[in-house]
Amino acid sequence: MKIAAVNGSPHPEGNTAITIKSFFETLEKDGFETEMLQVGSGAVKGCVACGGCAETGKCKVPDKQFEEWAEKLFAADGVFLAAPVYFGTMPGTMKAFLDRFFFQSIQAGRMRQKVGACAAVLRRSGGCTTLDDLSRYFISSEMIVVNASCPGLVHGRMPGEVLRDAEGMDAVKKLALNMAWVLKMKEATEKQIPPPAYTPKVYMSFIR
Repeated sequence: MKIAAVNGSPHPEGNTAITIKSFFETLEKDGFETEMLQVGSGAVKGCVACGGCAETGKCKVPDKQFEEWAEKLFAADGVFLAAPVYFGTMPGTMKAFLDRFFFQSIQAGRMRQKVGACAAVLRRSGGCTTLDDLSRYFISSEMIVVNASCPGLVHGRMPGEVLRDAEGMDAVKKLALNMAWVLKMKEATEKQIPPPAYTPKVYMSFIR
């Protein structure tokens, strides 16, 4: 089974990347295949609300890199979202990517029942807001969200400082262990307990 992680930081070797690598280390010991997607340093245009993906299930904004990242997430069994905290939430590039990716995936239910976990990497404050923003993508997509004994908040400013946050690193390890367990449980019970069938999302307007 494969786990894909989205690095929302513009720094490929920063604290967010270190957090993802720590998450991967636990999973790789258990035989999982892993891959980090360096979204944060990309040039990603946000959703333009054209509605094109409602017809095809695929974003119509031309973007080869976006399509490549999207296919890797669709192919993954588990998804880990990790972002630094900028002004109380995730960086704009990551939000632009997640808005487009998850909106297109909801149209066809392509992320349903996949397993997700998230972490926020911060210096001081805004971590809980960021975790809430990240987890909302999972919930809206009918994904299975795993947690740890404390939220996935990891503190550090300069690269490498997150490794000194013992409680934060412990939470990341537990997130990985819990993701592995849920994925194995899903695989073991796939034939005995099939997931509920996909039904298209129902929309309504409160303005009449």
